Parts: sequence; C-alpha cells; structure tokens
Amino acid sequence: MATKEEISMTGFSIVAYAGDAKTSLIEALQHAQKGEFAKAQACVDEANQSIVDAHNEQTKLLSKEAGGEDMDVTFIMVHGQDTLMTTMMLMDEVRFFIDEYKRIDKIEKNLGIN
Repeated sequence: MATKEEISMTGFSIVAYAGDAKTSLIEALQHAQKGEFAKAQACVDEANQSIVDAHNEQTKLLSKEAGGEDMDVTFIMVHGQDTLMTTMMLMDEVRFFIDEYKRIDKIEKNLGIN
C-alpha cells in the first residue's frame, strides 16, 4: 500500500511540475504578444516537458493502484490533479493564442503595419 506520505509527495511533485509549466506558458504568451514566436515555442516546449514530468509522477501511483494497491486520497494529491488539469487546459489556450498572434502578425505585415 502506498503511504499517505508517498501520495502527498507525489502530489507535491505534480503541483511543482504543473506550476513550472504554467510559468512557462505565461512567458510563452508574453513572447508571442511581442512577435517573438521562436521564444514562445521554446517556452511551450518547456511547459510540455514539465507536463510530461508531472504525468510520469502521476503514472507511478496509477500503476500501483492498477496493480491492486489501496490508495488514500490526500488533499495535496487532489490539488496536484486539479493544478495539472488546469495547466493542461491553459496549454491548449496558449497554443490557440499564439496561433492567433501569428495570424495577426501576418495580416499586419501584409498591410504594412508591422
């Protein structure tokens, strides 16, 4: 059986990775607003790696539970899951907005504004 401490530590790890991803995504959006699309993509790539790392932490416990181990739900693990889910949704939104900034940039260049 996974201990509450182990589950909570996994939750802390997920929160940390998701928090890193969120920071990178906000930075990506800031770069995209300035037309710095290569920098924006690099930040999105960093965020994606942090999300993968969070999923890897999560998978450790999921594998144990799938193997029949009992799991106690801890508040920090619930918080970790919530943070990861909202960060993944933010990833989708940031990708959309970066695409829109690229579209606007292209239109402005065609109009001679930029």
